[in-house]
Amino acid sequence: MAGVRHERRDGVAVLTLDNPPVNGLALALRASIAEHLEADLADPEVRAIVIAGAGRMFCGGADMREFGDPTYAEGSTLPDLIDLIESAPKPVIAAMHGVAAGGGLELALGCHHRLAAPGTRLGQPEVTLGIIPGAGGTQRLPRLIGIEPALDIIVGGALIPAERAHAQGLVDELVDGDLVAGAVAFAGKVAAAGTAPRRTRDLDDKIAAAKPEVFADFRKGMARRARGLKAPYACVDAIEGLLTLPFAEALARERRIFVECLASEQSKALRHVFFAERQAAKVPDVPADTPARSIEAAAVIGCGTMGGGIAMNFANAGIPVRVIEAEELALARGRAIIERNYASTVSKGRLSQAEMDARLGRITGSTSFEDAGDADIVIEAVFEDMALKMDVFARLDKTCKADAVLATNTSTLDVNEIAAATTRPEAVIGTHFFSPANVMRLMENVRGDKTSHETIATVMKLSKKIGKVGVLVGVCDGFVGNRMLYAYTHQAHSLVEEGALPQQVDKVIYDFGFPMGPFAMHDMAGLDVGWRVRKAHGASGRDSVHVSPIADRICEMGRFGQKTGAGWYRYEPGNRTPLADPEIEALIVSVSGELGISRREIGDEEILERCLYPLINEGAKILEEGIALRAGDIDVVWIYGYGFPRQHGGPMFYAERVGLETIHDAMSRLYDTHGRLLQPAPLLARLAKEGTGFADL
Repeated sequence: MAGVRHERRDGVAVLTLDNPPVNGLALALRASIAEHLEADLADPEVRAIVIAGAGRMFCGGADMREFGDPTYAEGSTLPDLIDLIESAPKPVIAAMHGVAAGGGLELALGCHHRLAAPGTRLGQPEVTLGIIPGAGGTQRLPRLIGIEPALDIIVGGALIPAERAHAQGLVDELVDGDLVAGAVAFAGKVAAAGTAPRRTRDLDDKIAAAKPEVFADFRKGMARRARGLKAPYACVDAIEGLLTLPFAEALARERRIFVECLASEQSKALRHVFFAERQAAKVPDVPADTPARSIEAAAVIGCGTMGGGIAMNFANAGIPVRVIEAEELALARGRAIIERNYASTVSKGRLSQAEMDARLGRITGSTSFEDAGDADIVIEAVFEDMALKMDVFARLDKTCKADAVLATNTSTLDVNEIAAATTRPEAVIGTHFFSPANVMRLMENVRGDKTSHETIATVMKLSKKIGKVGVLVGVCDGFVGNRMLYAYTHQAHSLVEEGALPQQVDKVIYDFGFPMGPFAMHDMAGLDVGWRVRKAHGASGRDSVHVSPIADRICEMGRFGQKTGAGWYRYEPGNRTPLADPEIEALIVSVSGELGISRREIGDEEILERCLYPLINEGAKILEEGIALRAGDIDVVWIYGYGFPRQHGGPMFYAERVGLETIHDAMSRLYDTHGRLLQPAPLLARLAKEGTGFADL
């Protein structure tokens, strides 16, 4: 049960927050803190108070489960608790370790001094949940570190290291060794000095010289990264109260903005994503205590764009990795790309040269399969060809040690068929990375029919270790992400054949919140890859699941996208901005005529409906087939792998906000007009009829 451990040391009361796993500030914990504080403040033998955290952190913030309680916003005692701390006549010191975030940092801001162990991370990540700090964070943090640094922390939502927090004035002292003992000693000195407690709300030297235009300038600078989001602007609005309102009024205004954000659809969507991401790590039929193999060394087969990016993930996580290529030239070419990627990060100030050198030192190359023999996991990243992949796995089966995980980076192919090329299908699993693999956070892990629990547990744990969001899915063509992408892009192509133009479709999708529309996405990825696959498999025309003949015609013109300066769009040298091309518009009109289609005017609403509803419909089929474990898993796949806007919560969450009956009715109309590929999924039809949702499954 949430509570506080209380002890006395040399006249200093030590309150240790004890609410595993993150010391979340649930109502019971808040009440317990207040009860002990009031008792210690009334006790003449207590000279000062230290607030610390048990376990792995000081405090991770609010208990988000309470956000769903309609009385939470009105009944929360956190602002009152912080006021009690700040108003205390005795010094109160926060002793922070691990993490102090959100409401946890606000609790510390209310203390008169803040100490931290080296390596502690501090911040206000509320914006990532569609809300703002609601217990004084927007008013106290700027008073300690200044308005512009506070804007960066609160609007950015990222945690900063204690060392930077100390330099900025947020942390008074860094304590090596025993943090609580150091805080008790510090508290004793402050108490002995006999000076009045230093209340954060009374500090104004960091904000006195601030000019009002700082807020307008900051809003302009955040326009791109905050596109479509409301909470970042609400954060700025709340902080702006510093310069226009007395502290108490600014606090009340902050609370009103917090309550409004909490009730917003965006916050509900972003909180859904938060919980869905954590739920995705749990596999119902794989017990939490399933032993996962330790990954101390890795190997990657192939050093192309994907293989090199995958290798970087291991190197970044401190895991030595050997990259294996067929020829020295290919190995050198891949190595050069890896070095350029790291150098680019160094040039942007996000990585030191020393760390770049260390990471490169963890990546070695070879042209011999035998050099994968001592790896704990081997990831195949060769061209998307079944015969080639089966040959690779047959060779790995003979080369790799008995307990190695054999993983394939396939994006569409049958993992069971690949596993059949080995004598150990239980050790085979799909690890579908997304391009660029060193940047994109999704790792779509594909379990085969015979994949063991130990292999699954190992790869799911590895996903987190290398900084990815792992989602376990089943075997089908395209798995979860690409299978749904087929439905989405098929409709985008059909819309162009029927009367829309690529730039119109892309604008609608961009305005909805995606980073780019389907045609700009194709150009960025390269049109030639899909073209080669279609030629190999004989897929083309309107009967294809995902492509129009227009795409093949564009490739036949030698236009493969950004890398050739032309694809669905044209590109100026050195510029990735897509530009509408009259030559492509003429081609589109010509192909429509060849297909016997009378082009018509298509509105933006139809474009959005035609692109998103079939995507959701395919997701319903995937759920019913058991390819995805949960609707939330599909949302996580599409947010982290395909750029579905977080503020809409993912396609399946978005569907429930629109209404499943509405989507079913629209799909029925589309099916009547456009045929079999748009037939409503049985699960969608059932849930719409029952009035229930995907979350109820």
